[in-house]
Amino acid sequence: MAQIKIYGIKEKLAPVRERLSEVIHECVMEALQFPADKRAHRFFLMEKEDMLCPGGRTDAYTIIEITIIEGRSVEAKKKLIRLLFDNIKDKVNIQHQDVEICIQESPACNWGFRGMHGDEVKLNYKINV
Repeated sequence: MAQIKIYGIKEKLAPVRERLSEVIHECVMEALQFPADKRAHRFFLMEKEDMLCPGGRTDAYTIIEITIIEGRSVEAKKKLIRLLFDNIKDKVNIQHQDVEICIQESPACNWGFRGMHGDEVKLNYKINV
């Protein structure tokens, strides 16, 4: 299970939202071996004055927060981050310096979906990759 939040300035993020979602999901499927039908993305389109950025960033500055059930290897998480940086640059034209990524992990028992606790659900994909 994963929940992905994407934050950016509305004027820059809205036109690329669908393509960015596709690219993010392609990366998640490759690095974490997610099935194609497991996409849960939420876009937060911010007013420019509400999106304060570190120095050296442009209006394309985008924050990606990924919350996942714990269990993925360091290698899988690093692969995901590398794929995101490179594919977002190549396919969405948002430069590396304008992308920040944070992966947050939580035990399966802290999740609830399909009316069940996350540690009781039988998933159709592996967590330990």
